Amino acid sequence: MDVPDLDFSVTGARAAADSAVPALAFRLALRRTGGGAVRSVSLTTDVRIDVARRGYDGADPLVLARLFGQPEQWATSMRPLTWARVTTVVPAFDERTETDLQVPCSRDMELAVTSYFHGVREGEVPLDFLFSGTVFHDGPDGRLRTAQISWSKDAAFRLPAGLWQEVTGRYDGGTSWLPLSPGTYGELTAHRDRHALTGWDETVADLLSRTSTTTAGGSSTWTP
Repeated sequence: MDVPDLDFSVTGARAAADSAVPALAFRLALRRTGGGAVRSVSLTTDVRIDVARRGYDGADPLVLARLFGQPEQWATSMRPLTWARVTTVVPAFDERTETDLQVPCSRDMELAVTSYFHGVREGEVPLDFLFSGTVFHDGPDGRLRTAQISWSKDAAFRLPAGLWQEVTGRYDGGTSWLPLSPGTYGELTAHRDRHALTGWDETVADLLSRTSTTTAGGSSTWTP
């Protein structure tokens, strides 16, 4: 058989060095069986969280309820969360090689994956890596040939949840991002300026404090 068959395994994870955005670098090992030497691989990797493959004692129940509903619904509602699709070019190799898959860690709290990691801060997060793409390899006559990676190729890895927290905490003081409409942003800016507040965290904290006071008093006593 002149078509190489590739096997994949994820052997580790670490914070991506010199990345402009929070990212994890997963170490990917490739092994060739059969066929000629590989000249390169155009590899596409889908990364998913298999949320049903772990327990959730100690996780934030409000986050889990927002994502999956109440515990009695989890048997049907806990479906894999898509994290990222990563495209990588693997250089030439003969039998074995290793490369990094750099996966961004978004701080956008509107994304299910970000919310999940904020709710699950301990233990390990079960990940699935699903591979596809094209292998460029030597044919029996020495000419360049191409072959498609089988859709059945995958790998599993258990990521320490704390590693996500460590990586995202290195950027902008570990703050999170909330998308706001222009109207809401304008009102928030006006409230900050009106009350001479120095930053966005202080502005939101002030709004929350005023809301708590209003709720406790049973009536509205302030205007934004």
